[in-house]
Amino acid sequence: MTTPETPPTDEFPAQQSPAGAHPAGTHPAGTHSAGTQPKDDTTAIGSTSTQAVAKVTRGTRTSGTWIAVIVAAIVLVFLLIFILANLQSVTVTFLGMSGQLPLGVALLFAAISGALLVALVGAARILQLRRRVRRAAKTH
Repeated sequence: MTTPETPPTDEFPAQQSPAGAHPAGTHPAGTHSAGTQPKDDTTAIGSTSTQAVAKVTRGTRTSGTWIAVIVAAIVLVFLLIFILANLQSVTVTFLGMSGQLPLGVALLFAAISGALLVALVGAARILQLRRRVRRAAKTH
């Protein structure tokens, strides 16, 4: 909100507290604790409340997705560097099968297999908990 005395800003105005409620360290107009003076309105021009800043800066699903994409891209770059640094060929034997693979690729396959195993166990636990919640909801 702008008046002739205040220039426009791109900041949100401070939010008012509910009637009767005052945040810690603040007092209603006209009252103040001993030794302190109430703040002049002109010193608050251009400032924002902590609540307004928190509402504006709170993350969204889209911002979370972009952060995940950026982190995944960085991890991918490190994985590619790791694979390219470990190109010596090794023999991998599993369940009677044997083959030659670059060391970096073999370790990447091992890491992916471990991640899939953890995801499988996690998914089973989530399904178990969902069933338990559904049964509890039916009995109430």
